[in-house]
Amino acid sequence: MSTNGPNPTLRLTTISRTVASLAVGVVDTLERAMVGDGRTRTARGNAWEAVCADRARAEQRRELDRLVAELTAARAAARERREVRHPEPVS
Repeated sequence: MSTNGPNPTLRLTTISRTVASLAVGVVDTLERAMVGDGRTRTARGNAWEAVCADRARAEQRRELDRLVAELTAARAAARERREVRHPEPVS
């Protein structure tokens, strides 16, 4: 008598892969039903969104760097003006 069940290749990983595959199919079907075939997300669309997001973050970093540089320059100029008006006495 065999101790293996009727289908020895059916394992826990097989079941979880099947469930995951079915879940992806359901999500895909729901997305197509909700937004339409022309607006479904694709790998190319996701990649382009990521590129655009990276560019936007880089632009924000450049703008912040520019503002910090302006503030630093303004602070240094104010310090120089103060030192010119009120020089410290030399002993």
